[in-house]
Amino acid sequence: MWSYILRRTVAGLVVLLVVTFVVFILVVLSGNPLATMMANPKISPATIRAAREALHLNQPLLERYWNWLWGLLHGSFGTSFSGQPVGSQLGHALLVSLRLAIPVVILSVILAVVLGVVGAVRQYHAVDYVSTGMSYIFFATPVFVLALLLKDFLAVDINQWAGHTILYTVGPESPGFTGNWWQTFVNSTQHIVLPVVTLVLVTYASWSRFQRASLLDVLNADYIRLARAKGLSPRRVLYVHALRNALIPVTTVVALDFAGLLGGVIITEIVYSWSGMGTLFYNALAGGSGISPDVYIVQGWLIVAAGAVIAFNIVADVMYAFLDPRIRYA
Repeated sequence: MWSYILRRTVAGLVVLLVVTFVVFILVVLSGNPLATMMANPKISPATIRAAREALHLNQPLLERYWNWLWGLLHGSFGTSFSGQPVGSQLGHALLVSLRLAIPVVILSVILAVVLGVVGAVRQYHAVDYVSTGMSYIFFATPVFVLALLLKDFLAVDINQWAGHTILYTVGPESPGFTGNWWQTFVNSTQHIVLPVVTLVLVTYASWSRFQRASLLDVLNADYIRLARAKGLSPRRVLYVHALRNALIPVTTVVALDFAGLLGGVIITEIVYSWSGMGTLFYNALAGGSGISPDVYIVQGWLIVAAGAVIAFNIVADVMYAFLDPRIRYA
């Protein structure tokens, strides 16, 4: 097992290195970060030259990439075009995204497994039709539409009914808020409810379909028929023999989507004004710092996002061995 994990990690690092080089070139060639400054006739050529030197744009492309990679190997993500350390920006954005990703994954997994199992066991019954219909509705609804509906018809109505703000619709916390740990926790929870509900409704909808389809396939397998023929109780057949194997495809999907959530959910963060990984990536490409594209922020974001994909893929592979004893890694 450990040798397998080591091989996968080394292969992932090689892939990550190649991807960073390709993305570095594509981002550099996508536009001139000083285009806005150069278009301003009031800015002198000397100022533009100074800015070019400060941003290392006067260096050859390969030299710029090597300098960035060398700094990364020494624990530095470099400095963004705005003059701020990329590492601190990534750290703040990642913590914000984790506040969304962790509760979203936990709640989505619980809903997906429960509804997927119920839908498979009660196939073509009323509960299956209702669960399937709701999943299709949430899966087909654009995220920004769902977020706006929740803001307008859930948060506003609840706040009006209560006479004070219970669900906040903007930001991860109230500006200038001070209080003890319990008041801080309550305030944070009031801000996080709507974005978490939005992402849970979209996420569980697809995961529950995977769970239902996977469990239906397992329930029709020969070894399940044999277990029933031996007289095992339906509960034991379902939870001991069928469900563990049916969780394998779902584990893969959850691992990949969890990595995607860590990389940022741009639309949800923009609608609710959360400054997570998605917003950081969008601003780096669109010029949120006033200079775009900021290749060093994009590269740092890519390291985190791609690293999460590689890590959670390895975690998913390890989970396979625990879910199915027949799987062994040499």
